[in-house]
Amino acid sequence: MEYITGSPEETEAVGAALGRVLTPGSVVAYRGDLGAGKTAFTRGLARGLGCTDTVTSPTYTIVNEYLSGRIPLFHFDMYRLRSSDDLWDIGWEDYLERGGVCAVEWSENVADAMENAVTVNLEKLGENTRRITIEGGEHLADLSL
Repeated sequence: MEYITGSPEETEAVGAALGRVLTPGSVVAYRGDLGAGKTAFTRGLARGLGCTDTVTSPTYTIVNEYLSGRIPLFHFDMYRLRSSDDLWDIGWEDYLERGGVCAVEWSENVADAMENAVTVNLEKLGENTRRITIEGGEHLADLSL
């Protein structure tokens, strides 16, 4: 599925639509350059999961946990990880077993751990314009804005 958005709010709306159809244990693998809208998309994803917390980038913490929604959201930033071995060292398996949604920025750094993930590619086309491509996942047929 492909969407073109013209503002951060529209990018969030696509994220919210995805959040509404995800189930416990889902993994969302983001791909996109700096400034492509990954954190904006995650704000929407959190809203779609019913999260009321303020969503921020996990750049310096590696993972932010949001527990206020119908399903917990674990927002990872893998930019500083060298391989999926580092991911396992920070407790990836524990997060998977907690029954939340794991949203992973810079997923290409840990690609071999992203098996069966929903892939969200965010491409910056202009100042506020983004092309968002979502692939994989069994619930995408239910995705509607």
